[in-house]
Amino acid sequence: MIIDQLHYISQAPAKGTHLTAIEEVLSSGGKWIQLRVKEQPEHVVLELAIEANHLCLKYGAKLIVNDYPEIVLSAGAYGVHLGLDDMPVPEARALLGKDKCIGGTANTFADICRRVEEEADYIGLGPFRFTTTKKNLSPVLGLGGYLQLMKQVSDAGIKTPIIAIGGIGLTDIKPILETGIYGIAVSGLLTQEGNSTENVNQLYREINLNSTQKTC
Repeated sequence: MIIDQLHYISQAPAKGTHLTAIEEVLSSGGKWIQLRVKEQPEHVVLELAIEANHLCLKYGAKLIVNDYPEIVLSAGAYGVHLGLDDMPVPEARALLGKDKCIGGTANTFADICRRVEEEADYIGLGPFRFTTTKKNLSPVLGLGGYLQLMKQVSDAGIKTPIIAIGGIGLTDIKPILETGIYGIAVSGLLTQEGNSTENVNQLYREINLNSTQKTC
């Protein structure tokens, strides 16, 4: 299973919706979209997921739905991302089957080991720094936290792709990647700051996606 090294986590811009933000990133070259909609009824999330999946198929991208394995099936999405307090990965796997991608959140090395044991396809590790896009934020890791955790990951021989997430800016990409992290997830950087095409291109250049994309 191919896990892209650049993940966009959706949020609604000041003028627009999750769908307008997603299409902007897709038209700028983004290939991995996570639809993350909070505090909305499930039927609203389903409607958004169906439309977001149509957009992703149009642009040759993959859609991950945050929190809702059932919606993944109904919308035909590529997979689901589960937080630490969401449905357990094995339960989601039983529902979705082996062909759907399942990602899981982690904040500590114990969390990483749990996700590996659960056979998650990738791990979202964070937050890197404080971010307003998530309530009940786990302890901020910072660069030092990533260095320590990725050394533990390396020493343990863990191969599951790990994606850094949480308040990441363009200047953070290089030092984060130097910790051995597999990829980067961003939200506000592509939603709120404008110049999506330039930012997507620069992000892909920073992570050398075309030459280093890996199979897991």
